[in-house]
Amino acid sequence: MVSESRGMVFISWAPFCSRSDSIAFRLGGQSFMVYSAGFGSHYGTVLFKYLSQMVKTLRILCRERPRVVYVMTPPVFACLPAWIYSRLTGASFVIDAHTGAFLDPRWKPLLFIHKWFSRSARTTIVTNEYMHGMVREWDGVATIVRDVPVCFAEPAPPKLDGACNMTLVCTFTRDEPIELFFQAAARLPDIRFHVTGNYRRADARLLETKPNNVRLTGFLPEADYVGLLLASDAVISLTTLDHTMQRGAYEAVYLGRPVVTSNFDLLRRHFHKGAVHVDNTVEDVVAGVCRMRGNVGRFRAEAEELRRELLEAWGRVEADLRRMEIGGA
Repeated sequence: MVSESRGMVFISWAPFCSRSDSIAFRLGGQSFMVYSAGFGSHYGTVLFKYLSQMVKTLRILCRERPRVVYVMTPPVFACLPAWIYSRLTGASFVIDAHTGAFLDPRWKPLLFIHKWFSRSARTTIVTNEYMHGMVREWDGVATIVRDVPVCFAEPAPPKLDGACNMTLVCTFTRDEPIELFFQAAARLPDIRFHVTGNYRRADARLLETKPNNVRLTGFLPEADYVGLLLASDAVISLTTLDHTMQRGAYEAVYLGRPVVTSNFDLLRRHFHKGAVHVDNTVEDVVAGVCRMRGNVGRFRAEAEELRRELLEAWGRVEADLRRMEIGGA
């Protein structure tokens, strides 16, 4: 058994993850980003990258000696050191499974591995009922945590031009309709759009289509990111992948900012106030942005209402997660 209780730690094989940081902070634990960037993400080097991250993870766990280990997926291989540690010490581990762990084409062929780890985990945290059902079909325990109140840095207010500014929260991954957004933005020249995230990940040919009223911010320091969202009239967060929870939209609502997001059932249900939902077509994005601009005061008031609802819902989830920690090993 673990000789001394150290609460929980959260392990994420990623350079950053605000969800992991927020869960750890809210539960009184510590979040560790374990990422060997020097190996890149190529097929020829990824094995060495994962081996390096596994060694680093085991060192952290042996040093911190937590009673409960939270581990983010994907990648599913991050569960291995948490499972080894739990077997050796009697601690328990919890999987925080993001949507990509279930639906991303890179990880779907490895769901049988996720299934095995989920059966061993104390619970697998998922963001919606669809993934909850999948884990239950595996005979695993599942807990729905849609999102976590964000612990924001002190904002650094930017100087923005124009009467209306909106920010697209972006990571330049394959489920984000960037080309479609650029086409829609070009039809709205009187709005200034700001696109966050590391745009160097995008195809250079795509970036050449960017209209003049769109500014690529690059990956922003947290204070600048928070300041930009607060300075924006609305935040845009789009996906082409159903059952995908939009972290950027949640961040906006926790800051009291309304959102334009994709028209999927999951997002309609969870952003039922303070939001405009759009189909992934140029015409509908244009219409949705115009609707937001014309009623931004009402949508902002609704976003504040939704923020209070989310905080109340998190209070109930937090109590359940803390009981798991108390139950521990």
